[in-house]
Amino acid sequence: MSDVQNPLPFQTDDLSAFARTLMGELRTCGHVPGHVELLNMLARAGGCRNFQHWRAMQAARAALTEPPAPEAAVDFLKLRRTMRLFDAEGRLRHWPPKQWERELCLWALWAALPPRRGMNEAEVNRRLDARHDFGDHALLRRWLVDIGLAVRTPDGSVYRRVERRPPPQARALIGLLAGRGSALAAAEAGA
Repeated sequence: MSDVQNPLPFQTDDLSAFARTLMGELRTCGHVPGHVELLNMLARAGGCRNFQHWRAMQAARAALTEPPAPEAAVDFLKLRRTMRLFDAEGRLRHWPPKQWERELCLWALWAALPPRRGMNEAEVNRRLDARHDFGDHALLRRWLVDIGLAVRTPDGSVYRRVERRPPPQARALIGLLAGRGSALAAAEAGA
């Protein structure tokens, strides 16, 4: 493993003011500063409280100026495999064996819960029972809470969906399942 650290680019808006401030720091020091002490002097000369503050400022600047990372592409093979776990009405047939399948299916169940509204356990059970066929709403409630898609009060009396943007794969699944439900409703309306 190399001892070379990541380079830390440094720039200043006013080199003259930087040099004066650094010279003042070095004069008051009275000894040859160590590595960390010199880094702190450089950071203060650049207008920061210390080196850690300078690094935090650099990280914040980078986060604000760099474009966001592109979203992951939808894996259509996994999406097709997950869709097979749901029946024609969009109900989950059985609890999937793989973790990635479970999490994706839980996003579909999350979408069936009302946003920004507390529900009692019976209401959550009713909503989950309408979306699965294997009769284990307690398992689904626990998993929703365990992976952070829902929260509950310590006594378990109130559940609430956690509002966050589903990942691309989950958004695709939710959209496909919504299409199944609307196609079924249209067929029933026409019959």
